Amino acid sequence: MSAELEDLYQEVILDHNRRPRNFRALEAGQKAEGFNPLCGDRITVYLTVDNGVINDVAFQGSGCAISKASASLMTESVKGKTVAEAQALFERFQQMITAPSDAPVDNLGKLMVLAGVRQFPVRVKCASLAWHTLRAAVEASGEVVSTE
Repeated sequence: MSAELEDLYQEVILDHNRRPRNFRALEAGQKAEGFNPLCGDRITVYLTVDNGVINDVAFQGSGCAISKASASLMTESVKGKTVAEAQALFERFQQMITAPSDAPVDNLGKLMVLAGVRQFPVRVKCASLAWHTLRAAVEASGEVVSTE
């Protein structure tokens, strides 16, 4: 990846951290909480699902720039998708961030800005926390999701 592209990706991550999209609570619907004990990230994901379609999704919480940016980008990516499409996107995202750093990156649109975390294995948990929490919200399991 070129230095210019890396700079652009870092700027997108910082922008989503400073001005996260869909950063709010939803009164109705399902929710789940997630926690990354390694760096202290805490997140709550809210969603409303009608006829298998994610009509609205939001999050609240605090954490590192990667965690917040990932949650922000995730909400933009799954809104309007079916639960099955969101699950498939989660699987593709997880493959991208856990692949070797020299592996080609599948086209995941804006989510590709997080491909760089695979160079820092400890940050993979930061990037995936929101996604695991989304899965728990869909399942309405009621348990706090932990990356450990």
